[in-house]
Amino acid sequence: MKKIIAIVVIVILAAWGIHWLKARKHSALADVEKDRFNVTLETVEVRDLKQELLISGSIKALEEAVLFPRVEGKLLRNVLREGASVKKGETVSLIERDEVGAVYEPVVVPSTINGIVGRVYLDAGANVTRTTPVAFVVNQTQVRVLLDIPERYVGKIYKGQKAVFTVESLEGQVFNGVVNVISPVVDSTTRTMATELLADNPKGLLKSGMFAKVSIALAEKNNAVSIKSSNIFRDDADNAFVLIPSGDKAVRKDVKIGFIDGDYTEVASGLAAGDKIVSFVFGIKDGSKIKIIG
Repeated sequence: MKKIIAIVVIVILAAWGIHWLKARKHSALADVEKDRFNVTLETVEVRDLKQELLISGSIKALEEAVLFPRVEGKLLRNVLREGASVKKGETVSLIERDEVGAVYEPVVVPSTINGIVGRVYLDAGANVTRTTPVAFVVNQTQVRVLLDIPERYVGKIYKGQKAVFTVESLEGQVFNGVVNVISPVVDSTTRTMATELLADNPKGLLKSGMFAKVSIALAEKNNAVSIKSSNIFRDDADNAFVLIPSGDKAVRKDVKIGFIDGDYTEVASGLAAGDKIVSFVFGIKDGSKIKIIG
């Protein structure tokens, strides 16, 4: 009997506890004001805005030459090795003619450009023909960056246009280049236009074959009164507006937008530098109650 009474008491207490927790939860929810948004404010600032084309490309030396012997025979000796400077006409390798019963002076393999020996392909004693590559010479005082520009940007690319680029192996270094060559045709398969940048390489840091990440400035607007593009709203008629704090509410303020660089948008009229606007929060609208938290 005592056990039954104890069980009944426990059940009653449990039911009362659940009822008390529900009542407390309901009371707590009732204290929370509905339709009020916690928001932060953005300060309207003056910025230099820039539209950029970000694209990948490959680096090639300004000039590259594969050297071939003019006769058949054996490689007698490599006069120069990788990394050696060479002038046009200077001997890179010597070839011994392979003719039984005759003795000839070694035939030189001269460089056809000024530059640096990038690679020597063969060791002494190797058989060669007129189609056997012997050495590779590069002129890397300047380099070319080869790009394939998407068709939609064709009208925005012009000779002499400035660009900057980086390479992964030279982290933290930014290199300058200019558009030097633009193909007159668009590839019908890839819908791209072959384009080359030209960049100085006085220290020889840039190597043929490197992968480059390029930024080409398509347009610029300096001293633009601007805000984050994400904080611009549009109504059903595609009119642009922002929300500004007014007491405890977010109020619509119509604006006229100008230059857009992606992250930021110029406000041509409607706002001034130093004004405060409400940062975007999902669901917020004109007249929404707000609480500024930062």
